[in-house]
Amino acid sequence: MKYFLSGFITTALLTISTCLLNAQGTSGFHVASTFHIASSGGWDYIAVGPGNNRVYVSHGSQVNILNEENGDSVGIIPGTTGVHGIAFVPSTNKGYTSNGRLNNVTVFDLKTNQIISQIATGKNPDAIMYDDFSKKIITCNGGSKDLSVIDAATDKVVATIPVSGKPETAVSDDAGKIYVNIEDKNQIDVIDIAASKVVASWSIAPGDGPTGLAIDIKTKRLFAGCDKLLLVINAESGKIVDKLPIANGCDGVAFDNGLKYVFASCGEGKLSIIEESSADKFTVIDNVETKRSARTIAIDETTHQVFLPAADTQPGAAGERPHMVPGTFQILVVKK
Repeated sequence: MKYFLSGFITTALLTISTCLLNAQGTSGFHVASTFHIASSGGWDYIAVGPGNNRVYVSHGSQVNILNEENGDSVGIIPGTTGVHGIAFVPSTNKGYTSNGRLNNVTVFDLKTNQIISQIATGKNPDAIMYDDFSKKIITCNGGSKDLSVIDAATDKVVATIPVSGKPETAVSDDAGKIYVNIEDKNQIDVIDIAASKVVASWSIAPGDGPTGLAIDIKTKRLFAGCDKLLLVINAESGKIVDKLPIANGCDGVAFDNGLKYVFASCGEGKLSIIEESSADKFTVIDNVETKRSARTIAIDETTHQVFLPAADTQPGAAGERPHMVPGTFQILVVKK
């Protein structure tokens, strides 16, 4: 995942295809409210907690915890410098944060927010996920190009799995396979979690720079967010099923199983929405205006609300990315 503002696009935006621009307004989704977070620091992932009406926001050296309904602060997880993502194990009431600049994971209590322990990982742990099938926490380590596999019962690293390049995001099929976007190789690595090894590597060309990744377990379809394209991939064969135009600067993809919608959050300032009619039929139905820099995403599938971190930005010097305007960090709430 592109930490802080690295996923932002320049002001010289490329033209989105005509079919993309025409597919607008049919989903009913819109920015309904904004939660402001005044403290300083950049961000990466956001996550909806397991049944606790809370949103967990990576933010510089801490995780901000907000009430999902009104945005009120209900706590923080401190000491998570360079935090990228948050994962949860509901059965043990524990949460986990991937701390990119500390090369570790923080374990915390979901009820009290108290820190339980820290676990050393590979270099620059980025995305983090929980695989309920294997009962393992998995981090995608961009610096060491591997995965750290943590036993959720003991909070010990039980395996390190080398991958073929820089791992961005991982998802599970809940049946023993983990799929990992390899950003610098434009491919997806398939992991056998029981054997702790890569068993296949699939090219997703013409997809370029895959970042966000989601899965529909029922139809066995993967959704990989790339530069201005969303790739639909058969999770059994690796075959590309469809290529759909999305807005520019995608860094997050999520799937709503109830609505059968794929959401691609794009730093250009649009939320591209794709409807899954069947395992082989997908249609771009909307491009919701959000905010430039709103590039990562989380969904509450109970309420069908979408949460997007963003901030105001100002141009950097020549060759530099835009800078965040201090005090403007916010969470956009997108819903029908």
